[in-house]
Amino acid sequence: MKWRTFGILAALAAAGVAAVLWFGRTQPIVVEVAEAGRGTVAETVTNTRAGTVKACQRAKLAPPAGGQIARLPVKKGDRVQAGQVLLELWNDDIRAELRVTERDAAAARSRREEACVAARVARRESNRLASLTERRLVSTELAERAAGEAEAREAACRAAGEQIRVSEARIEAARARLERTLLRAPFAGTVAEINGEIGEFVTPSPVGIPTPPAVDVVDTSCIYITAPIDEVDAPRVREGMPARVTLDAFRDRSFPAHVRRVAPYVLDTEKQARTVEVEAEVDDMGGALLLPGYSADVEVILAERADVLRVPTRALLEGRRVYLLEDGRIREREVTTGLGNWEYTEVTGGLEAGARVVISIDREGLADGVPAVAR
Repeated sequence: MKWRTFGILAALAAAGVAAVLWFGRTQPIVVEVAEAGRGTVAETVTNTRAGTVKACQRAKLAPPAGGQIARLPVKKGDRVQAGQVLLELWNDDIRAELRVTERDAAAARSRREEACVAARVARRESNRLASLTERRLVSTELAERAAGEAEAREAACRAAGEQIRVSEARIEAARARLERTLLRAPFAGTVAEINGEIGEFVTPSPVGIPTPPAVDVVDTSCIYITAPIDEVDAPRVREGMPARVTLDAFRDRSFPAHVRRVAPYVLDTEKQARTVEVEAEVDDMGGALLLPGYSADVEVILAERADVLRVPTRALLEGRRVYLLEDGRIREREVTTGLGNWEYTEVTGGLEAGARVVISIDREGLADGVPAVAR
């Protein structure tokens, strides 16, 4: 009986020790992993703040002179051609003046014709008397008087011609004043905004005081993005470099572009964040309508390699190390890297394709040799 009791106590003690070991064991850490695979990696720089979509051509127009709106032949959203009238101010007085100058010019042409006909007749009479004078059939005094009359008539003909030019200049001046009452499209585009109605008065913007435009015309056939690049990255950006444009309005798409301009100066509007403005022109909008004013991001591609071994950039630790999940445990590995961006980094050594790389490197307790399981 004593030995039986002793055996039961020993079994209970062993069970207690086993329970302590079981419940005190290290629990494996749950981590997120991604396989190292082959693909394209590009070294890029991106804007520090959101960029803005702009149209290559946009004109916020106002008449050069103030007046009352008499005609608005277009409305918002209309497609217009270069030179098309967008707005017309009241100009009946100028049109009346133009008609007067045109009729005055017509009268001046008639007067010139009359004067020139008289000059030709006087010249022929002068020539006839000159020939008669040579044959002593008329007096020299009469021939000289006829010659003087012919010269006077010819001068009147020339003066009438100059009067026509004066009348034509007045017509041009009246047409110029009339043109100042017309607002025309400077290029083909779309009417984006109209500020004014028929009968309202509009005035040009005073110098240095911006006012809403009478008509805003935008050409959306050519789109570009302006974006600030950090001054540290700016020296590596050159005109003509390829780029990718992403927009909040098209979250699942990117648009091919190229750098068309790098500003030759540094913006220092923010004391501790100096930037350089970069303009990227979209090469193919793929049927999408990119509206001026959209926010956009520009990723300038400095270099690119295809079919290289790569890992997610967020898997990299300081000192170019990564955590691998091998046989249920975390293994730390040093790697050598090449090109990289915010998404992927090229691995040139220390890793093979298919390796399971830990990407949740901020998980508490993560270290070399720690048990772990993949989520």
